[in-house]
Amino acid sequence: MTRLRDDPDFRRYWLARALSITGSMVTAIALPVLVYRLSGSTVLTAMVTALEAAPYLLAGLFAGALADRWNRRRTMVTADLVNAVLVGSIPVAHLFGVLTVVQVLVVAFTVQGVYTFFDGANFGALPVLVGRARVAQANSAVWTASSLIELFVPPVTGLILAVLNPATLLTVDALSFVASALAVRGIVRAMSERREGLPPLRPRVVFADIAEGLRYLIRHPGVRTMTIVGSVQSFGGGGFMALIVVWCDQVLHVGTSGLRFGLVWGTWGIGGLIAALGLPRLLKRFSPAAITLYALPVSALLGVLTPLSQDWVTAAIALLVWGSAYVLVIVNAVSYRQQVTPEHLLGRVNTAGRMLSWGVGWTFGAVVGGVLGKAVGIRSGMVLMGLSIFIGVVVAWTSPLRRIAATHDPAAV
Repeated sequence: MTRLRDDPDFRRYWLARALSITGSMVTAIALPVLVYRLSGSTVLTAMVTALEAAPYLLAGLFAGALADRWNRRRTMVTADLVNAVLVGSIPVAHLFGVLTVVQVLVVAFTVQGVYTFFDGANFGALPVLVGRARVAQANSAVWTASSLIELFVPPVTGLILAVLNPATLLTVDALSFVASALAVRGIVRAMSERREGLPPLRPRVVFADIAEGLRYLIRHPGVRTMTIVGSVQSFGGGGFMALIVVWCDQVLHVGTSGLRFGLVWGTWGIGGLIAALGLPRLLKRFSPAAITLYALPVSALLGVLTPLSQDWVTAAIALLVWGSAYVLVIVNAVSYRQQVTPEHLLGRVNTAGRMLSWGVGWTFGAVVGGVLGKAVGIRSGMVLMGLSIFIGVVVAWTSPLRRIAATHDPAAV
């Protein structure tokens, strides 16, 4: 079997994801900083984080169902190009002196709405492109790139923000969407299986497709439980990330730009890198169910300890460990869904899972985090959000995951 690194189509896919992640990482830092500088509001800054996931509540299920019908390559390319225009509108508006907080928030919401269609196609494309047996390995390669990007991009972005307006910096993300579209368009192999005998696309048919995906998610004990605990973890993580810019500024006193700000943010990427590199090795010894059972309590504990950090160095170390456990839970769940879900359901089952675990959890977590940060203080609000992850720990350890982990046969992996 050809190694993934020797597969030219996977290299194009990997390049597309790496380029897009680089631009999105810049935006993830620059956008809340931009809103914070424009408004000075903790709540509005938290809204940026909420709007990253909110579109999944509205469009996630439909995007997944449609992505299972449409040509996945064409869907991904179109979504990338539309988002290049949307993100590019912010530096253009800044250039002409007409940029407002409202425009920034609308663009943040719309970009993620379009991205749900890219995501739906992407979830189904990868297993077809590399084969189900190599899904975890492929996801590990993508998440390794993502983690390296999260390691190096935040410090560089922090330094650039000291001399460049965050609105201007968003040009990088706009260009990354264009580059991603070109890389995906260059993939030769099919990323969808042939669709024959499908009924005409009508509202009733789309709702029936959505229902079929939801039924599979609900009835599969492993997928169902990982989705629930993923939603709880995302609730805590969304609340934390909604306050991280203000936390860096008002609690850690490292400001909203510069090397220390970038390093605090970037250590999460080191943790993600450890998780991505470790997952394929862990799967040789443990089942996906066991990995979730043991990584989630670590994530919950660090979700509480991290905001209690007294200085930026301690905070960075805590974020590194938390990022390892947090990302391990996510990548493990995504790979598991892609391995066990039938091909014709890949888009809708995975976007439904992402809608529930990220769209619902992250969105409401960010909103609650913003409210708590204003009501009880930044540090106390973050601690409360971290404590909420322990609900997921209780759910996981009282769920079918324990039985699934106990009956796992390592020799079958």
